[in-house]
Amino acid sequence: MAGKLRVTQTKSTISHIARNRATVRALGLKGIGSSVVVPDNDPIRGMVRQVRFLVTVEEIAEAGAATNRSKDRGEAPAGQQSEDSQEKA
Repeated sequence: MAGKLRVTQTKSTISHIARNRATVRALGLKGIGSSVVVPDNDPIRGMVRQVRFLVTVEEIAEAGAATNRSKDRGEAPAGQQSEDSQEKA
């Protein structure tokens, strides 16, 4: 659980109990359609679970995994060349 969550408010808090309104505000949501990116940890997951009928949640992949695509393709990262290419130079 080291990633992040994008929480979006999809329904109004009008006519819901004060505890639910306070939880939505504590998540940083200000109205229908507003989104926040929060750390993925147990307290945040608990808050989202309490108001799951008012919000939608998306998991966001870690930034390190998305930016270092050269590992996925089997290439050497920039600045690191294989021994063969260094010998040719």
